[in-house]
Amino acid sequence: MNITPRQSGWVSSPGIRATLALLAVFVTTLVSTESAQAQTYSILHSFMGNSDGGGPFQAPLTRDAAGNLYGTTTYGGSSRCTTDVENGCGTVFKIDKTGKHTVLHRFTGGADGRNPYAGLVRDAAGNLFGTTAGGFVDGAPPYGNVFKLDTTGKLTVLYNFKGGTDGAFPTGGVIRDASGNLYGVTYEGGAFGFGTVFKLNTTGKEILLYSFRGVPDGENPIYENLVMDATGNLYGSTYGGGASNQGTVFKVNATTGAEEVLYSFANGTDGGLPYSGLVLDGKGNLYGATSQGGGAGAGTVFKIDPAGKETLLYKFAGGKDGIFPMGGLVRDAKGNLWGTTLYGGANGFGTVFKVNARGKETLVHSFAMADGDTPWAGLIKDGAGNLYGSTAAGGVFNFGTVFKIKP
Repeated sequence: MNITPRQSGWVSSPGIRATLALLAVFVTTLVSTESAQAQTYSILHSFMGNSDGGGPFQAPLTRDAAGNLYGTTTYGGSSRCTTDVENGCGTVFKIDKTGKHTVLHRFTGGADGRNPYAGLVRDAAGNLFGTTAGGFVDGAPPYGNVFKLDTTGKLTVLYNFKGGTDGAFPTGGVIRDASGNLYGVTYEGGAFGFGTVFKLNTTGKEILLYSFRGVPDGENPIYENLVMDATGNLYGSTYGGGASNQGTVFKVNATTGAEEVLYSFANGTDGGLPYSGLVLDGKGNLYGATSQGGGAGAGTVFKIDPAGKETLLYKFAGGKDGIFPMGGLVRDAKGNLWGTTLYGGANGFGTVFKVNARGKETLVHSFAMADGDTPWAGLIKDGAGNLYGSTAAGGVFNFGTVFKIKP
């Protein structure tokens, strides 16, 4: 599960090779799109790829009340990683409101795990919870774990996946309910090998809520962060499976594990192959992005109502407006959706975009390599409307950045 930006030299996973192969179709295509004015872009940190980390891939940031940012890098960290001496096993980091970067944990590839792809969730006491996609425990293969990092920097592994019916490779993050239970997905494993939805209680016991079966109901929820409604239902998407094997939007009851497919993508004008999670509004509507489909094949932004009806809000044309939205979306009080595309924009290195409730897209920022490249992850937004995110490559050292956009 090594997922990489184009210029880092790291090896890409089979799950995204087809996506990357499509880049050549789009990089020379330019379309007209509206550009936002008076946006101030700043780099908060450029990763060096060594002890400070490198490659913050599909990991949206977390922000506390004091304005500190928390996240993960998939590589870098330790000068020597147990299972990967070249790139390191990843880090958990903090960036304070002055821009100071601090490594909170460097993964070793041993009992603590390796290669966190997803972001973190933070509780009221300041503890951070996340996942790693690998790690060796007593000689077992690297199927990943769920961990807790306390405010003293002590990391505790809450659960190690065994690679069987319990799941394998939690490349997505976890969410936390009011009782302290954690919920997430695994990319593989489960009863049928196509991934799972799981619950981890406060004692570290895993409860398998659902095993995906493939074509009927979806398979391989890849960089998924679930969302939960007020009645305890979980919502998410799968990268594959469904009626046309182009992915699904699903609902799982967090108590009974009952699953319902709300929508199956057909990879036509309706989109296909969603990589990341969803946004839920107060009326029960779900919003997300597909990495492909939409006519030009460059991806879409969509809405699905509680009855399962899809509305396409925007189809990417594959040029200046962006190519391949891989990260999740963030929604503001006016109903605007903000996100990133992996490629495209004025320079071909990716974009930050806004899609309003009427489906009009605005290009907020085009990356230019020096300020970032290939933004895989979605964004977060503070109370003043500032956007924060990361790029997997680019920046001063070409190992990625953390950035801020001030409206």
